[in-house]
Amino acid sequence: MAAHCHDDHCHEHGTFEGASATYRRVLWLVIALNATMFGVEAVAGALAGSMALQADALDFAADAATYGLSLWAIGRSVATRSTVALAKGASLAVMAAWVLGATAWRVLSALPPEPVTMGAVGVLALAVNVGSALLLYRWRDGDANIRSVWLCTRNDAIGNVAVMGAAAVVAATASAWPDLVVAAAMSGLFLTSSIRILRQAVAERRRPVAAA
Repeated sequence: MAAHCHDDHCHEHGTFEGASATYRRVLWLVIALNATMFGVEAVAGALAGSMALQADALDFAADAATYGLSLWAIGRSVATRSTVALAKGASLAVMAAWVLGATAWRVLSALPPEPVTMGAVGVLALAVNVGSALLLYRWRDGDANIRSVWLCTRNDAIGNVAVMGAAAVVAATASAWPDLVVAAAMSGLFLTSSIRILRQAVAERRRPVAAA
């Protein structure tokens, strides 16, 4: 049986499905934080010319939207919740492709971004994502719908650490490559999480059929 569901509603396999007033409140807070950081990073990424910041801004926007979808799916059927998870997994794969393509295009210009803005916004985004991850950590082992929220938040925190590292290297070398490498690495992280979410969602959709 999965951990962390002793005081929340779990289905017969012991997996948390999100039916908790506390979880809903936390998720609303995380959605608001992600939407705010999308605006901040979208502007900062454009001003600094940072592909890594723009990729992270896109991730914040996608997270705010998909977390809202996760909130809507709570309490609905396994088929509905797994379908939502499938949609989120697919959206991560699309994001991975877009970031990788945009990064490849930026290689042609190879202009270094502005490192001070990159670093400052990276610190702010890291604080938001670490705080969100800590709030959601208790429910990290939920069903595909709930687990996708945790994985996306974890990805954001990892991405922010990478952005800050890239900003430091850009400042030291005046090269665009650290920014582009981090953006490409974030694309790979999106794709890895997409595969994990899709696999769990497919397994959950098949489970009722197998048990019938």
